[in-house]
Amino acid sequence: MSRKEPQTRALNKAEVLIEALPWIKEATGKTVVIKYGGAAMVDAELRESVMSDIVLMKIIGLNPIVVHGGGRDITHLSEQLGLPAVFKDGMRVTPPELMDVVKMALIGKVNQELVAQLNKHGHIAVGLNGADGHIVKAKRISQELGMVGRVEEIDTTLLADLIDGDYVPLIASVAVGADGLSYNVNADVVAGEIAAAIGAHKVIFLTDVDGLYRDFADKSTLISRLNLTEARALLAKGLLAEGMLPKLQSCVQAVSEGVFRAHILNGTLPHALLLEIFTNEGVGTMIMPDEEERSQSSRLAAPLDGLAGKLHGLHRGDGSLCAVSQGHNPKADKDCTKGTVPSVQ
Repeated sequence: MSRKEPQTRALNKAEVLIEALPWIKEATGKTVVIKYGGAAMVDAELRESVMSDIVLMKIIGLNPIVVHGGGRDITHLSEQLGLPAVFKDGMRVTPPELMDVVKMALIGKVNQELVAQLNKHGHIAVGLNGADGHIVKAKRISQELGMVGRVEEIDTTLLADLIDGDYVPLIASVAVGADGLSYNVNADVVAGEIAAAIGAHKVIFLTDVDGLYRDFADKSTLISRLNLTEARALLAKGLLAEGMLPKLQSCVQAVSEGVFRAHILNGTLPHALLLEIFTNEGVGTMIMPDEEERSQSSRLAAPLDGLAGKLHGLHRGDGSLCAVSQGHNPKADKDCTKGTVPSVQ
């Protein structure tokens, strides 16, 4: 080995970091909601990769919030207890006795395993479910489905406090009702609703496929990006698989309520999160606002402060700092005449 080879490798690493600088600057201080599920949550090696990505995101300056389900664990535990899995319209029929199993699987097992995995890198993870601080409030969908709930309200108070304390919230998809009972809710829906409520910069759905396809049988038809009009048209066709339908619906819901971008990624691709956030190429399918909706939206995302506020800072003519937010368009404030917010896909 020549003396130059180690130096060349080191320089290559430095170049990768420098190339990522605009993306790191754009992301610093912003909240990203990650819906974690599929094979990436079951396979130990993939789980370690995802947890490492989340830790790196936190160190760089993002505020990740993780929402998870755990259907396989629910099914496995319920079968062990002699409770067969029954589905209707893509939803798990959840009688009261199965709701206890759902809580055992999601809160007692999956959530605690993820917390332990993330905390290998430092004491930063806090395990939660929707009943904690009444983060996720739900209402029963029907008597036939049992304790399956529809998300009615999101309270971000506890999440905001945890982010301010530099923690990473990990939320199991169990909600609380006005009656005080627990409800089984779709984790995709919870992720989209939390992203919209907290003013997230992005919401990312990790799944087992590369994204949305116009024809799933033809892998050359992968859709790299959709605006809201195109996404709604795709939903209207009614051709999406049951597992993909709530993901795209949640993407549309989040982006229509002000989230900058929504992404559907293949969680089995190592470091898919980093590739999407910190590279120009990205992976998977991205859903973004229509230009008209973006320009007419008066909603500002969560405010940025500290270093993030300085990095994204815009100044008025009198030298005062504009109110900068995660989705802020400088053109919305006619007095913000100096500086720009980077335009990142």
